[in-house]
Amino acid sequence: MTNIQPAILYVEDEPLSRKLMGMLLQGRMGLPHVVMFEDSENFLERVEALTPRPDVIFLDIHVQPYDGFEMLDMLRTLPWISDTRVVALTASVMNEEVQKLRSAGFHGCLAKPLDMTNFPETLARILSGERIWRVVS
Repeated sequence: MTNIQPAILYVEDEPLSRKLMGMLLQGRMGLPHVVMFEDSENFLERVEALTPRPDVIFLDIHVQPYDGFEMLDMLRTLPWISDTRVVALTASVMNEEVQKLRSAGFHGCLAKPLDMTNFPETLARILSGERIWRVVS
């Protein structure tokens, strides 16, 4: 299921967060298949066009025009999505929001700002199927 070089999709409207994730995934970790969307416009069509298909999708919860919950619902319509980990990224890490993310069916949640030091290990754990709920930075 998981490649040696996983394909990653990151949906994030904040330019600095995209830049940092790019430096981490492509620069430090050397991953060649990283795609970033700066918004959720035409989200499903853009995801369906991705080659290779993502192994992990990181969704910022507060993106426009569709938020992370709406994007997760759209992803569920794709036949291949069962092999893909969908992880929320949010600065809103109150217990109420985390419970909402769990109930919605996310495979995990990472608090922003990301823990850059431990992120490679966290990504490996996510790819192995572990559900990570790291909500304290």
